[in-house]
Amino acid sequence: MLGNKFVFQMSGLRDLQQKAELIQGIRQLQGQYIGGSIYNEAMTHLIITKPSASEKFLAACAGGKWIVTPQFVLDSVKHLAWLPEASYELNLTANTKTHATANPLQKWREKVARGIKSGAFQDWVVYLEIEDHVRRAMFERILKAGKAVLCPDESASPPITHVLTKGASKTSRELSANYFNISYIAEHLFGAVCAELDSSINLNKRSQQTSCVQPEVMECSSIIVQDEPMDVTDYSPLLKLEETLKDYITRMEAQKRNLLKVPGFYSYYTPVFPTQATVVDFSNVRSLVECGLYPQALEELQGCLHAGVLPPASLLQDCMHHALHGEAEPYFLSMFCIVLNDILRNNPTWNFPASAKYFLQILQCPECKTGLWPFLQTSLRFCLESTKTCHRLPNPASTELLHFHGNFQAFILRLFRLELHAIASTRRTPGSRASVLYSVFWGVWEKMTLKSKPLKQLAELLVETTLWAVPSSQQWRLQVLSTLQEILSVVVEYWAQEHSQLNSRMVEKGFQDLAECMAILCQDLQPDTLRVLVPALPSHRLRMLTADAIYRNICTRNGLVVGSEPLSLHKIVVSYLKALGQLCGCEPRHSSKHQFEKTIALTSDSQSSGERQRVGGSGLAKDNMPKGFHRVNVAGETLLHRACKRNQVEKVLQILSLPGVDVNVKDHAGWTPLHEACNHGSGECVKALLEHCPGLQLNSQVGGESPLHDALRNQHTHIAKMLLRHAGSMLLQLRDRSGHTPLDLVSCARLRDELLRCAEEGDATLAVQSSEVRDIAFLESCSCLLGCLLLTYLTEQHVPSYEYTEPALDLSPSVAQMLLRLTAETLSSQWQDSRAQALAHDLRTLMSMEQCVLQLSPTLKHFHGAHTSLLIQLLTDLQAAGAAMLSGNPEL
Repeated sequence: MLGNKFVFQMSGLRDLQQKAELIQGIRQLQGQYIGGSIYNEAMTHLIITKPSASEKFLAACAGGKWIVTPQFVLDSVKHLAWLPEASYELNLTANTKTHATANPLQKWREKVARGIKSGAFQDWVVYLEIEDHVRRAMFERILKAGKAVLCPDESASPPITHVLTKGASKTSRELSANYFNISYIAEHLFGAVCAELDSSINLNKRSQQTSCVQPEVMECSSIIVQDEPMDVTDYSPLLKLEETLKDYITRMEAQKRNLLKVPGFYSYYTPVFPTQATVVDFSNVRSLVECGLYPQALEELQGCLHAGVLPPASLLQDCMHHALHGEAEPYFLSMFCIVLNDILRNNPTWNFPASAKYFLQILQCPECKTGLWPFLQTSLRFCLESTKTCHRLPNPASTELLHFHGNFQAFILRLFRLELHAIASTRRTPGSRASVLYSVFWGVWEKMTLKSKPLKQLAELLVETTLWAVPSSQQWRLQVLSTLQEILSVVVEYWAQEHSQLNSRMVEKGFQDLAECMAILCQDLQPDTLRVLVPALPSHRLRMLTADAIYRNICTRNGLVVGSEPLSLHKIVVSYLKALGQLCGCEPRHSSKHQFEKTIALTSDSQSSGERQRVGGSGLAKDNMPKGFHRVNVAGETLLHRACKRNQVEKVLQILSLPGVDVNVKDHAGWTPLHEACNHGSGECVKALLEHCPGLQLNSQVGGESPLHDALRNQHTHIAKMLLRHAGSMLLQLRDRSGHTPLDLVSCARLRDELLRCAEEGDATLAVQSSEVRDIAFLESCSCLLGCLLLTYLTEQHVPSYEYTEPALDLSPSVAQMLLRLTAETLSSQWQDSRAQALAHDLRTLMSMEQCVLQLSPTLKHFHGAHTSLLIQLLTDLQAAGAAMLSGNPEL
């Protein structure tokens, strides 16, 4: 339910003026209207003029809903309250010979209302023999409305009672159920009345439509379930466009899943297990190991490997111990990796808990025995010449030993890739946790997040390895970095595949959390390192969100407002591009490698330590600390909050002079010091914050309330003008939870004009500041991030761009023009699929790209940096792609 006992849908009404009047009446009486031609379970009342074969009419009857005439709404509006429905309920027996028969609509409604039946098809267990997936989906919605149980296949449990098909009724030889023609649905619902209503329900013939657009119909033998024209602005072409976009997205997602699969997987990693367990004697191998003849032991061991044979773990651990201590011959090191691969080929870990447990046992440090992840960390840090290993390893490392560690890391990556392939190809049992990867990176209490401790350590290690490998031209260092990048990608994609079918929102939140963690780790990196790290992330989704998080952090640190709305193509090419022009005049602040290592250490600290550092750490000089600086009251307010509330500007300036002060610190309710100053009219404090805090967040919102909203709601117009002169018109685009912009809170036309002039002054100031490039490397990094974000967004969200896409999105010029004219409110109210809505918004932005390109900063257009020039060229190509979509010309 939608929280309202008067939730309406309509069926069969073709008079658009009448529909508009009914919708207006419903809203006037605080009811709710659901558009579209698909039945919605939340509906409580269906408005219809006469019986029809529409999906909504049949489903509403089966679900026991009120089916009333339009007069019910019109009369209720006249009385300014909802009237009893009984007098307006559609009566199927009113004009039939069997008028004494009870009205079937009333019969089913009363049975459901009294709890006698949950629906008209209660106790039905149905198997649908309909090949067309669109028609099948319509019948499924009708049956589910009547509380039937739908079976996906013939072997379902509980036993099938009805097999509905387009063929004649017959008794199945395989099933105990009877076969029925699909028209049996109407016969069951309307009983004896069904035959007399043939002319109005029209079960056997296609009904004539007055609309110029041919409606979609679903026909199975003698029953036709037809769509009616869409409501008001929502008509058949719009519904068809939604189906087109949904189909396109489905095909693109299937193509993306195929990319996760390993070519030749089933021909190589699908061993045939013997019917009887094979007993292998490894005593000879044990003797060779005890005698120190490791190469010979591996040769003997390899000859014993067959499907289902797992050598004793102690043998492999002894071989691993010999390999790690730097005395092994190159032949042994190479042979050992080959043996590991042979064991994996004969004993895949997916779906086999014993194999997964075995590899977790042998792929760990033979001395420390703390698990695979600490051992992989040790292997990587050994290559990085770091002392942070689980125990001391040979120093200096030989070339052969470094090569072995590279092969070992590649083996781990191959194992993880194969497990990802198994889950992406649905060969693994749903919900199974029989995988090495899952056991390594997620504990019992961390499986629902991408912020598990090992995964955060993996991200930290990736940044550290990038700093180690990028300045070097050595190929083996770059190979270690590439392996680590691939491991991170496979791990996050595995988690996404594991949970995407169950909770897509949780998956999206997980990627955002990990991206924010990556952004914190990268905030002190030099521009050249940043330009290598982010574009090299193999996971498109993680790359997109990481680039977004880092770019937002850069804008925030430089006092720019980029908006808090969800990521979209419009946000990238409007808000982010405008911010890029403003970044031209910013002086970036970069840190040394020592500062980066400090940032890494801080990420491992406890929350309480982080809070102490945030409000002023112990390293501050006591002489400069104002009294009560460390104290946080019960509301979570720091001394800076309290000083801003009381307009104590001297104390605010004293606090801002201290190192390590977070000017955007939030209290328990989420309010920042700037919020408090704007709310209480502390103009001098607002001025101090704006002048001395380049990283001040002017777009921070609590319940939709921004500092500018606070200032205007409390009539502090002088503060509002200061904010607008500082940040420009971007602040005027922020909306509160009711959808109101700051200007919506101003009733005086004169004041509105003054605020707009202040915003224009702010825009002009920002434009002057960005008229020249002050730091080329910094701007190139920002352009690289934005270009990476834009390209990855186009790929991840399946937006057709200048590149050829397969499958192609085929939109006629007329449909493209219609989509461009539609409003965002129309799409959100008429379409049910959120992915199709997002793609439609992106397509509208793509077709309007010319205006975005025209608004580019002249400084960017005339700057000849490599990454900035590529970004400008990408925008130009997107402009051509949008023009081609509008004209229907595929030649760009």
